[in-house]
Amino acid sequence: MSRMEDISTPKRTKEIIQRHGFAFKKSLGQNFLIDQNILSKIVGAAELDETKGALEIGPGIGALTQKLAETAGKVTAVEIDQRLIPILKEVLEPYPHIRIVHGDVLKLDLRTLIEAEYAGQSGVSVVANLPYYVTTPIIMKLLEEHLPLENIVVMIQKEVAERMAAAPGGKEYGSLSIAVQYYCEPELVCIVPHTVFIPQPNVDSAVIRLKVRKEPPVAVDDEAFFFDVVQASFAQRRKTISNNLKARFFAKEGREELERLLQEAEILPSRRAETLSLHEFARLSNVLIRAGLK
Repeated sequence: MSRMEDISTPKRTKEIIQRHGFAFKKSLGQNFLIDQNILSKIVGAAELDETKGALEIGPGIGALTQKLAETAGKVTAVEIDQRLIPILKEVLEPYPHIRIVHGDVLKLDLRTLIEAEYAGQSGVSVVANLPYYVTTPIIMKLLEEHLPLENIVVMIQKEVAERMAAAPGGKEYGSLSIAVQYYCEPELVCIVPHTVFIPQPNVDSAVIRLKVRKEPPVAVDDEAFFFDVVQASFAQRRKTISNNLKARFFAKEGREELERLLQEAEILPSRRAETLSLHEFARLSNVLIRAGLK
């Protein structure tokens, strides 16, 4: 395979952008990474080798795609911006095991795509520098569809990464923390300063690795109801778990019934949602659904 010059240097990135007359679209959250060290950390965290595949979302002009191709046996990159497709095909031409797909990852049938693209690979990971404005919808789609993934390694807004990895008790901990930790084991890989992008975003980023669990760490009777209980519990963060659940599931006359169910779940009514662990939420949702609250 012929080795080409790194796309991720500031000089090469600017040269590609200028040669193609590419103009950044703010609405698509386009920020291209120009730091080799960070790219290496992202690829390293994905634990790839020539037997494994990488699915990239939003490749931009291919800086991360190139690094993935040097490690993975197969790379498929999904890009929503039609203007980038010819650029990607040109700059990544030396790598025959990269395929560029034009499409919106939120609308694609990813299970079918993964089955078709990685039939010969021993495992698949998602690796991406995600636009801030669609980070959570993309990650939740990857998780809720129970796709056959090993790792999801993404560069996202620092505050969102911290929320995903947060432990109970702090202000970062919330329904997103619980959703991500139900499906994955999160690990912050590194913080990325805003200065290593063209153009520079207003805030810092972080790389997070989500190691996809084969089974959730808790047994819930009904997954959808479990997440409904979590959302309801965090509806107003300053309110107690009792008040939030009352507002969602009980009429005024159900107050005593709720107190009894919380007692059965071994949860004090005066606690706030941010103090409850994943296991406590699982226990609570199972008690509520068995009481016929769905």
